Amino acid sequence: MFYCIVNPSARSGHGKNIYNLFEEKCKAMGKPYKVVFTKGPGHAMNVVKRLTEKKVGSSSDDAPINIVVMGGDGTLNEVISGIQDFDRVRLGVVPLGSGNDFVRDLNFPKKTEELITQILKEEIVRKLDIGNVHYDHMTRTLSRLHDERIAQDRRFDVSSGIGFDAAVCEEALSSNTKNFLNKIGLGKLTYGSIAVRQILHADQPSCDIETDDGQTLHIDHLIFAAAMIHHYEGGGFNFAPDADLQDGYFDLIVGGDIGTFQIFKVLPLAFFGKHYGQKGVDHIRAKEIKIKTAIPMWVHTDGEVLLKSDAITLSCLKQKLNLLS
Repeated sequence: MFYCIVNPSARSGHGKNIYNLFEEKCKAMGKPYKVVFTKGPGHAMNVVKRLTEKKVGSSSDDAPINIVVMGGDGTLNEVISGIQDFDRVRLGVVPLGSGNDFVRDLNFPKKTEELITQILKEEIVRKLDIGNVHYDHMTRTLSRLHDERIAQDRRFDVSSGIGFDAAVCEEALSSNTKNFLNKIGLGKLTYGSIAVRQILHADQPSCDIETDDGQTLHIDHLIFAAAMIHHYEGGGFNFAPDADLQDGYFDLIVGGDIGTFQIFKVLPLAFFGKHYGQKGVDHIRAKEIKIKTAIPMWVHTDGEVLLKSDAITLSCLKQKLNLLS
């Protein structure tokens, strides 16, 4: 059985069209399937929770569960956060977002039809790391598009960041500009315009970082800190060019203690993965990372923003995700 989670508004409303192709393939290959079209924030996560939770006395507790996600990085994040039993779940991803950072370094088939055929073979292609962010302190400052109930832990598959990158995501999530640009196929431009505004006006508090292996870092004026699993975030910025998706380590990229001019110099370099060694950029590899900031800042998980926090713990879970694609 394949359970398909579809964001119908993805790719300017073409999510349903891609699902129709999936349905045709399932019928042609004799694969049973069910579909859920998401209705808003938190829906995909709740559906997957119910689907993957263990039922007392059930004889099907050991049977694999095939889930196919059709949407952007946000929909995928909800699915990852909803999974209750990773050993049983096998995940297929058909990227339909404006950023699609999860798939940029996975060498997926370029043709959607080929990708769907590969997923329906039910073969685990690879096992990937995922991350968990624990909000050591949860403030009452919530995102404009937060879930109804916010747990103290949230998973992520691409990256989690605090500060500048999260503030850009929070503004973009409820931006009318983004909705308009998505409709004309230019959604990525949203982040550029918002990023410039955030650089010029965002707070830059002091920050202390500590890792599980004893590394420490103090920043007087933090711009952002991003724990990366994949290479890219923010719609194509190659923040972690050396990241290994299966080694159980984060590549933590920290920016701070630099002037506005230097920020505008480093950001374009980061797009091409050439920012290591630049003034104001630190790179740390670790399995667990604690970050404390002088004031609460926005925190994102795969571009999804729920609240502000001034203390978080990030943990990397090695090869937790069974991927069909």
